[in-house]
Amino acid sequence: MEILRKIRRATTVLVLLVIVGTSPIFGQTFEATQQAFSKSYDYETQGSYARAIEELKKVYLADSYEINLRLGWLNYLQGQFTESSSYYLKAISLKPFAIEAKFGYVYPLAAAGNWALVKTQYFEIIKIDPQNTLANYRLGLIFYNSGDFQTALKYLEKVVNLYPFDYESMVLFAWTNLKTGKLREAEILFKKVLLIKPDDDSAKEGLGLVK
Repeated sequence: MEILRKIRRATTVLVLLVIVGTSPIFGQTFEATQQAFSKSYDYETQGSYARAIEELKKVYLADSYEINLRLGWLNYLQGQFTESSSYYLKAISLKPFAIEAKFGYVYPLAAAGNWALVKTQYFEIIKIDPQNTLANYRLGLIFYNSGDFQTALKYLEKVVNLYPFDYESMVLFAWTNLKTGKLREAEILFKKVLLIKPDDDSAKEGLGLVK
């Protein structure tokens, strides 16, 4: 039993070393990094994005997911979309299965009008999390706006199956059904929208086109 206890203690220590040892911010510079993050939040609240970026650059580590993610966001707020994209891509490379960095990357891509890459990021998110409602909804919206209603229908159906009482997804799903010629389905869906939002003009307009 004593041997087993020693093995368990050794294993626990090894696991902690792996966790801490692979996280650069948990080294001797952690206190400085924590202060830099704190100051960056304060400056962000004040709208001083350049100063927030400056604070984090003082403690920048190329292999820190957290710093790269934060710099991606701050550079986006500053309107520096190329720099923002660069930091988000570094964060994605450090944690390929993290979807938050991919969602973050979408901001500078969308601001730059790069919709092909925006869709690619949503596809990547769905590969990791097939039921992700935000990614599915946004893909549905993108395909709807591009006139590809049949493809939009596929993504929006996932969302309304998960959230049948959500206004935004339901009203868009109703319009998508109308655009694909599914009039009976569209009528039912527009009526459901009016249960969620009784005076909704969009649903009333849709019902007027169905009848």
